[in-house]
Amino acid sequence: MNKESGGVERSRGQVPIEGLPVARRAQRLRRFARRRRMGAVLAVLGALSGAGPQTASAAVLPSFKDSLFGYPETTARSKDGALVDVPYSEARDIDARDEIPERRVKRSYVQILPGSATKDETLEAPGGALRWTRVGDVAGASAIVVFVHGRNGDRRLGQNDWSFGGNFNRLKNLLVRAGGAYATVDGGALGERDAARVGTLTQTLRKRAPQARIVLACGSMGGELCWTLMADRASAGSIDGLVLLGANSDAARLERLRTAAGRDVPLFLAHGTRDKVYPLDRQRAFFDGVRQRFPAYPIRMAVFEDGNHGTPIRMIDWRDTLNWMLAH
Repeated sequence: MNKESGGVERSRGQVPIEGLPVARRAQRLRRFARRRRMGAVLAVLGALSGAGPQTASAAVLPSFKDSLFGYPETTARSKDGALVDVPYSEARDIDARDEIPERRVKRSYVQILPGSATKDETLEAPGGALRWTRVGDVAGASAIVVFVHGRNGDRRLGQNDWSFGGNFNRLKNLLVRAGGAYATVDGGALGERDAARVGTLTQTLRKRAPQARIVLACGSMGGELCWTLMADRASAGSIDGLVLLGANSDAARLERLRTAAGRDVPLFLAHGTRDKVYPLDRQRAFFDGVRQRFPAYPIRMAVFEDGNHGTPIRMIDWRDTLNWMLAH
């Protein structure tokens, strides 16, 4: 595993910006700055024209540090916006963003919530006790995101404000500021017994907050647990959306989900083109297959060009993703 346990972020095949000659370093930074400025201009124009893709649901999760976490200028986008290619660069997205690469993001990316907003809890489940951590008030939540880590991780991964470019901190702030809540779990070995315990939690959250939209977000091998959970009728009935970050999918799993849920649960896939754990081709084939078989199915995919296994956790735009998902 890498320094940010839960997914490989950096590949040896790409030279960090510090290792480039001065002239090439300056050239690369200028190129990234132009992309960022263009992205900001397009965002402003979209907001002024009211034509942005999130206009209808922008009130669900209000803006929070969008200029830092929004996607850079995309290189390709399908006509309906369901598939987007996002450029990723370690020089910009790790070296220029982190104070300590892959360990601590710069302070401007983070806003720490009061300690009272976070609480560790234990839930007694049929498969054994489940330790989980929540942020925000579950009972009155309008939306709840439950994050499941990958292999060798635990609930602390998704609570780390400083790793993965500060993206977990942004997720917490987005939800709490919108009257929502966030939860992370100890997924153990990510097997069937663990899926049953996490399923007990999502069902419990549904009972505590019947008005909430509950989204299950799964990183890497955590996707195995989440697909298992979504094949159970009671658990699938408690989930309103599934986010898969560098995970694995296939048509048979989707069929089990649809049967258990009795409806089309929105799916969001995020994947790096250089993922060596779960190659992009398989996940892209799954996405294309869903679009062909079920043209109206609510599914989206973000492909991070030159990204690897841990890239989606660092780079996903949570506000864009959740506002789309919560609108369905």
